[in-house]
Amino acid sequence: MDSATNSPAPPAITSFVALGDSFTEGMSDLLPDGGYRGWADLLAARLAARTDGFRYANLAVRGKLIRQIAEEQVDVAAAMGADLVTLVGGLNDVLRPKCDMDTVCGLLEESVAKLAPNCRHLVLMRSPGRRGPVLERYRTRMEHLFGFIDGLAERHGALVVDLYGCDALGDPRMWADDRLHLTTEGHRRVAEAVWQRLGHEPETDWHAALPPAVLPGWYARRVADLRFTRRHLLPWIGRRLTGRSSGDGLTPKRPDLAPLAPAVDRGRYSDAGLTALACDDTP
Repeated sequence: MDSATNSPAPPAITSFVALGDSFTEGMSDLLPDGGYRGWADLLAARLAARTDGFRYANLAVRGKLIRQIAEEQVDVAAAMGADLVTLVGGLNDVLRPKCDMDTVCGLLEESVAKLAPNCRHLVLMRSPGRRGPVLERYRTRMEHLFGFIDGLAERHGALVVDLYGCDALGDPRMWADDRLHLTTEGHRRVAEAVWQRLGHEPETDWHAALPPAVLPGWYARRVADLRFTRRHLLPWIGRRLTGRSSGDGLTPKRPDLAPLAPAVDRGRYSDAGLTALACDDTP
């Protein structure tokens, strides 16, 4: 467990901007009103509880490729001058049948070069991967991307949160029915991981293993596979064939660097009581 034990308290963070795709938007940490919360919102709530006047923006939109993140979000975030910026992108590109890794890495480099001088803390991530055939198919590309991110962080003084190396986050029970997005518990653990990487005292062990799994029977697994194919895989294939994205026409849920209004946002951002394991869309 990453720990700040015996270290001085980290400087207060007064503002936070999150950039990225569905992972940072918060899918599939579903709220009663049909919106998504996610790790970035949970982290913002923790930071806001420590600092009066804390401001937060979340520019992430599901389905965005790294070029779209670079063109639509990076300059906006750099101009905000926030204390903390998180950038997670490129995995949607990696998971496509054809991917120019040099282009992906080049766009990441350009984005980091713009963001790093305009914030106190820039956080990058080695994204988690769900154990299974999809991860194995794309593992080489993912590890290429993550190795490049490590080098970027070293060159630009950024922090890296290694979610990919966490066995617990690879457990299929941490992933929603679409098999591409984390559950509520997964997002809670990511928020804890970033919290600790920023130098704060641990509140939970985000690496903690889940209880031993009870494997469903053959029939239950086939029903789940058919449901996944009908609800998630076929629509995803359809979007790829027609050049559409699940994020088409959507705007960021928090486009402005603005205060969290406690009376309005407490229910949306509180992570109290969300330690139970939870098991809609694709990027």
